[in-house]
Amino acid sequence: MDQPATNSGALAGVRILDMATVLAAPSGATLCADHGADVVKLELPDGSDALRHMQPLQGDMALWWKVANRGKRGITLDVRKPRGRELLLAMLPRFDVLVENFRTGSLDRWGLDIDTLHRANPRLIVVRLTGFGQTGPYRSRAGFARVFEAMSGLTNLTGEVGGSPLHSNFPLGDSISGIFCAFAIAAEVARMRGNPDARGVEVDLAATEALFRMLDPLPVEHEKLGQVRRAVGNRTTYTAPSNMYRSRDGVYFSLVASSQAIFLRLCAAVRHPEWATDPRYDTAPKRVQNMEALDAELAAWFAERSYEDIRLQLEPHEIPFNKVYDIADIKADPHFQARNAIIRLPDPDYGSLPAPCIVPRVAGRDMPAPRSGPAVGEHNAAFYGELGLDAAALEELRAQRVI
Repeated sequence: MDQPATNSGALAGVRILDMATVLAAPSGATLCADHGADVVKLELPDGSDALRHMQPLQGDMALWWKVANRGKRGITLDVRKPRGRELLLAMLPRFDVLVENFRTGSLDRWGLDIDTLHRANPRLIVVRLTGFGQTGPYRSRAGFARVFEAMSGLTNLTGEVGGSPLHSNFPLGDSISGIFCAFAIAAEVARMRGNPDARGVEVDLAATEALFRMLDPLPVEHEKLGQVRRAVGNRTTYTAPSNMYRSRDGVYFSLVASSQAIFLRLCAAVRHPEWATDPRYDTAPKRVQNMEALDAELAAWFAERSYEDIRLQLEPHEIPFNKVYDIADIKADPHFQARNAIIRLPDPDYGSLPAPCIVPRVAGRDMPAPRSGPAVGEHNAAFYGELGLDAAALEELRAQRVI
């Protein structure tokens, strides 16, 4: 019997205070909100978070902010001021998790060290996401995505041979470390659940380490083989063919034929069955050793044909390939459409805004689209009202620029 659909995510009931800025740590909290967590976004009263002023903007509307902080309630508070500190400590018992990304030692200077936080709530999970962590000689450095992408070893793997390493036109380092942030929250929540005696912890998440953690083979191939992996354009150094190719009509597409079975099917698809027994290409290691020659032959074959002709040749042989999509291609693709990969976030200014869907999907669970990110202090009255502050008290705090 099928299970009834439910709109309660796995993190329903988990309360997160997101006092981080810009993208990395906030994106981790957003992923948790996607799966049911109640996330309150805490900002400075002046709305100075850089993401509110970063392109894309439409007039004074911060579009990136709206989609990146979806599903959150918004409050303002200056925790650097004594009254702000008092209010933060008063609200902490209401939360399970606090997420912050200030430079190491900042909260300590404001009288909000880890012992003080845990006195306010002994079960509080404090996630600190910084560029370089809470210890070590770089602990006080500011963290920016391109810096820790470069330091992690990731950027060294991109670019053309002999050319400059390349960054992506998107802060991948922020998004990847945000995923680790969400994982850390989920892992600690799992530890705490069902154990009333469990104590809160301080999670030290370094974005540079998060990126480095993904690059499993780099240390072992350096130690055991003396190799330093470097950029090789769109190729790889571990399998071939695996490259970006261009059709006669100028369409770039990526193709991978990493296994022996796929390579044999590729030989048939491009009508070169002799490659299967060519001593340069008949095994995977030989194809890697002779990838330049193999790529030259493939590139020449593709350059003589339109992308549509190439597609018709490759698809029946189940070759993994696809043109390089831009956002227009994603929106037009029938597979993305069938899976509702782009959802509409309810938004008070635009009615709704498009954004990527909730990931992952869970069978039998209907996850409604979250609302777009909040305006500065949008939920102050309701939230602080729960703490017992009336309209007069809130007006006084505004006058003091505490909220």
